[in-house]
Formats: sequence, C-alpha cells, structure tokens
Amino acid sequence: MSTCKYDESVFYKRYGVDVILLVVYVDNIVITGSDCVGISSVKSFLQDQFHTKDLEKICDGLAYGTGKLGSKPCNAPMAPNVQLTHDGKLFDSPERYRRLVGKLNYLRVTRPNITFAVSKVSQFMQNPIVHHWEALEHILCYLKGAPRRGILYSNHKHTRVECFSDSDWPGSKINRRSTTGYCVFVDGNLVSWNSKEQNVVSLSSAEVEYRAMARSMCEIMWIFHILKKIGIEASIPAKLWCDNQAALHIAMNPKFYERTKHIEANYHFVRDKVRDELITTGYMNSEDQLGDLFTKALMGIRMNYLWNKLGMITSMINIYDPA
Repeated sequence: MSTCKYDESVFYKRYGVDVILLVVYVDNIVITGSDCVGISSVKSFLQDQFHTKDLEKICDGLAYGTGKLGSKPCNAPMAPNVQLTHDGKLFDSPERYRRLVGKLNYLRVTRPNITFAVSKVSQFMQNPIVHHWEALEHILCYLKGAPRRGILYSNHKHTRVECFSDSDWPGSKINRRSTTGYCVFVDGNLVSWNSKEQNVVSLSSAEVEYRAMARSMCEIMWIFHILKKIGIEASIPAKLWCDNQAALHIAMNPKFYERTKHIEANYHFVRDKVRDELITTGYMNSEDQLGDLFTKALMGIRMNYLWNKLGMITSMINIYDPA
C-alpha cells in the first residue's frame, strides 16, 4: 500500500476502479474501500503479523470505566447554559481526566454530535476542576442513550464538495475568543467536521466569520488533495456557505477596508481561492446553518433538526459492531 503525502496516517491501494483505504490513529486502524475481498486480505495480513482485534461497544466501555454504566441517559451532550471556567475545586485525578478526554476525541471522529462538547472539555487538560469532570460525565450519559446513532452514507452520484462555515461571537467568557465550526460534505455525505477555538479576539462578528471561512477553506483544499490522491476527482468549484453577509462581502471583494486592515494576511487565503474559481460562496440563513452544531451547545427540536441534516440516524442494529 502507498502512503498519502497529504496525510501520512492514510494508506491506499488502487487497481482499476477499486480502492482500499487504511487509516491509522496511534494503535487503531480503520479499513474501508470498494473491494470486500481485498479488505479481507489486508485484515488477514495484519492479523498474521500482529495481535489484533475488532473493537466494539466503545461507548459502553467508556461508561463502564467511569462507573456511569447505570446512569440515566441525557438528551444532549452539553446543556446550553453550562459555562466552563477555571474557577472551582481541582479534580483529584487529572491523569484520569486526560485519558477520558483522549478517548472521547477518538470517538468524535465518527460522532459529530459530541464534537462541540468534547472540544470544550479539551480546553482544560492542564488543571481540570470537578465541574469539568461533571461535564465529561454528562457526555458519557448522553452517549449511553444514543449507542446506535451514526452517519448514513448514500451514493448521490456526484462529487460536489460543500462546506458550512460558522462561528459564535463574542465567544468564550474566559478569554472572549470565538469558536470556529464547520462541516464538509462530498457527494452529499458528511466527511469532515471540527469545532475549535480561534487563537485571537476578534472585533466584530464579520471578522469572526471571515476567519472561520479561511479555516474552512483550508479543510476544503485538503479534501481536494486527498480525493485526487485516491483517484476521485471532486467537482470544482466547491461551495462555501456562510450566514454573515458582511464576511461574504469581504471574501468576494479584495479591497481595502478600514475595519479589517488588522486581519493577518494569511486569512485572505479565501479571497485567492474565490479568484481562482476553486470555490464559490453563498449565503445560508442561520436557521439552516449546519455549522451551528459545532459552535454552541444545542438541545431539543433544533438540535435534532440539524443532526438529521448532517445525515445522522438511529439504526435498529448496532452500527458499531465489527464489520
């Protein structure tokens, strides 16, 4: 198998129209592709060379390890009114906190519905307090109530790339930094998402959204490269959706603006890609902005509405059983 130069944890093998992909995360491996016989052959080879096992019931394992297996399930991974700060009694086992956050970070690779909550608890790895641990337990109680929720992938017979970019403002009450959230679709299927605090304090909602668009554009370009390397030609241009008209105007008009002259030059990357016709931008009203799930804690009808738009379903069978 060959190593993908755009992500050295991805290995691929192409022959004809078929492809096999192998993705490595520390000592965990995901194998997928269009050739079932080839996948079985790769798994057999790995089992001959190493001691391996198919993982299952990860959510139950997390709950069991923290004593929350019998707890009442929660309806959302984080309550909207929760504010995590540094004030409070220190948690007595920071190593335990860090281990659990690491496991949840691995799990969120396939569970976009916990991404925002896990991103928040990840910001307190150095000196977690008891309240932070309680937020972690809340995520586990949510996972306990949704063991069969996952992403449904369908063949829509196109290779269009769409990205929904969003951010909150004014952001965290600790440092006033905003959170960037985005999700990327290929062929109408969710393939990438993230929630990450920005590294500067922005002066306006337009600036926050513009910075989020630049970060989303980086992800789009990376996906273009990955797809091309494994033999899939994505349709160009990609579509980048944003719910802030001022940010869209800045991206589409490469002019000098008094209110944005302080923004670092690298964030104008999005203007270059618009000029090169690699992306087109579009306005998405806030009600249908899928990136909203990755910038704030939601509950109820809106949360479920956006999850359904992401393609997340609750299966009658355990979709996390070994394949």
